[in-house]
Amino acid sequence: MAEAEIKAYELARKQREISIAEFFEKNRHLLGFDNKRKALLTAVKEAVDKVFAKLLYGSKFHHLQQKRGQQGIGISAAVLYAQLTTGKPAKITSRIGQKEPAYYQELNIDIQGNKPEIIKQEQANWNKEHGTKIEMELEASYQKGLQSVDEYLKQTAIINPHVTIIYTSPKAEQEIYSRSTEQLPAEPKEIKPHPYGVEIGLLMRMLDNTTARSLQSFLTTEFSRVGDGTAKEICQNAGLLPGMKPAEATRIHAEKLMQGIEKTRIIAPPTDCISPITEALIEKGLRSVINAEFYCSTTRPPAVYRGNPFVIEAGIAYGGEIPADSSATILRFANRVPLLYQQGACSMTESIAKTSWKPYGLGQSQNSIPTGPAVILVHIASVWVPFTSEAKEALAHYPEIIKEIKLALQECGRKLGLYISRKTRTTRQLERASLFENYIPEIAESLSHLSGEQKEKILEQLKKILNKPEIRAQMEKDQNQDYDEKMKLSLEKGNQNEE
Repeated sequence: MAEAEIKAYELARKQREISIAEFFEKNRHLLGFDNKRKALLTAVKEAVDKVFAKLLYGSKFHHLQQKRGQQGIGISAAVLYAQLTTGKPAKITSRIGQKEPAYYQELNIDIQGNKPEIIKQEQANWNKEHGTKIEMELEASYQKGLQSVDEYLKQTAIINPHVTIIYTSPKAEQEIYSRSTEQLPAEPKEIKPHPYGVEIGLLMRMLDNTTARSLQSFLTTEFSRVGDGTAKEICQNAGLLPGMKPAEATRIHAEKLMQGIEKTRIIAPPTDCISPITEALIEKGLRSVINAEFYCSTTRPPAVYRGNPFVIEAGIAYGGEIPADSSATILRFANRVPLLYQQGACSMTESIAKTSWKPYGLGQSQNSIPTGPAVILVHIASVWVPFTSEAKEALAHYPEIIKEIKLALQECGRKLGLYISRKTRTTRQLERASLFENYIPEIAESLSHLSGEQKEKILEQLKKILNKPEIRAQMEKDQNQDYDEKMKLSLEKGNQNEE
């Protein structure tokens, strides 16, 4: 046997399958555990989804429905990180209902088998009616700042105004974010895939797994927005018989079916599978946490990328206690979850930078984040958020999504611009009134000389006129009416431009 063949056999014997848990053990940065500070934030963040047992294992990956998590990583990644850094198991107390017993478990993750290893399990006395408590010991670093647990919870309170958050920091400092609305989010419904969002590999797998007996039946039962008429049209455009058995479909048939789908006009997918925050509640969330002088928000109509429905929402808080001598603060959210890292790699940031803010009253260098006392919020609600990595920190650069973000920002920008314009005009009017007030004594003296009235009496009347409440109220009413008319015209013009 040749020497090269021997070496090849030796190399082959050394190869073995790598489990998902083993892969992430050596590539923990992919899950957001880059350093000790970020590890703490990621552990808190992933705890919200509560997916246990296996990595990349869960129900959300295969269902089109808006939920906080989607990859099936969740708390399992945090448990794995804690296990790697301290060697101690996770402690879990859980209860599914008031009439059900509570259970306590201690578990590790079997890294090679990618499955849970339960060390201890017993019933527990727990006074909560339902819920889950997770305790982990991990190597981490607690620091305040823009990418801290404190900031994550603050932003969570903004984007979830229906939630009350009580947080006690490691320094025993307590922060309470009270709910600003009793209105709960609408429960999103599950939908089937839309034909426009299916790639050939998935289509072939669906053809193999379907229980439908004909191609027409396959299209109507496995996809949303496909009725009998649309299914027949797809088959006709594909050059395939509607009665063909899906099990007999080859790759060539799948390619033809893809071409048929592309040639067929299909209604956009239903949008009851997503639950946007709504314009009013975004503003309430901003008001509850950020002390500003002006707030505005908008919720765009539903749109679609790769067959996946999504909604873009935006909001702006301006003035007040927001610093004026720096770039605007950007708040990014996906399905009500704050995104604190990888801001520069996110399409939300790109959309903000490429929006022209000078007409709206903010400073801006070319293609950069605007400057001024502003907080700019962007939120995407979708059945499948296209993140750039498993860490779920930045939004991918899909043209359809960027377009919707820019339209939402422009709508909020027009509202902000009109407010700043109105504020500037009011300030100038008050400055003119103050200037007139400085010359009141001289005017009173001249009028006294011309009319023969006492100067003091004329001076008193002029001051009364200048400060007369109804005159000031009328001036404010006129400004508000003018602002409302300009706002209506501006929004109508913006909508026309979009069309």
